[in-house]
Amino acid sequence: MPPLSIVIPCYNPPPGWELRIITACRDLVSRLGFEPECILVNDGSTQTLSPDALQQLQQQLSHFVYTGYEQNQGKGAALRQGVAVARGKTVIYTDVDFPYTAESLIKVWQNLEAGADVVIGIKDAGYYKNVPRVRIRISKFLRKLNKFFLNIPVTDTQCGLKGFNAAGKSVFLDTTIERYLCDLEFIYKAYKVRPPLHIKVQEVQLNEDVQFRKMNYRILLTEGWNFFKLLLRK
Repeated sequence: MPPLSIVIPCYNPPPGWELRIITACRDLVSRLGFEPECILVNDGSTQTLSPDALQQLQQQLSHFVYTGYEQNQGKGAALRQGVAVARGKTVIYTDVDFPYTAESLIKVWQNLEAGADVVIGIKDAGYYKNVPRVRIRISKFLRKLNKFFLNIPVTDTQCGLKGFNAAGKSVFLDTTIERYLCDLEFIYKAYKVRPPLHIKVQEVQLNEDVQFRKMNYRILLTEGWNFFKLLLRK
């Protein structure tokens, strides 16, 4: 059993994505003193992932695992697929471009090693400096909805860096939302499960070179429906 598994959902990644993963994982090896298991989940990419890129990952990373499916289902579905096959004592998930600093990821892992069942990454004060304005508005609006309707201690639910141990893993695998609000569903379930989990909140920082994809408004409509369904379950 490796100490840590890193799960990475992937859908039509930008050029050079495999080099980003290799560089990030090598950096983590030098900082952690061991190589984490790296699980890449192909979420039905329409631009076929290059066999050369996958071969490079397999050659450069000793504990690389590739899984996926043909039809796009969404981030939540991809994460559950990856988490289900993760062998690590602890699991952390992030995005294919590793948008958060290595120090941020290591802090999440250290909190898990210190006894937390779930570690929730939240954006630090500097997060919104280089974020497109529309994303800022959507993020702050969702935080208001979370505070008003769901009454959970953490309103910043969509930060793409979270981790958990075996107890948190069972809660994550119990989620059902297939797209982005899987993060919110997981946090909501983690706070409501009994006996209570030990949940730690950790501020995390973006890398300076992060590039944001264009917002898909049809996905926003889908996520609005997912939020409504979550309210109905509540």
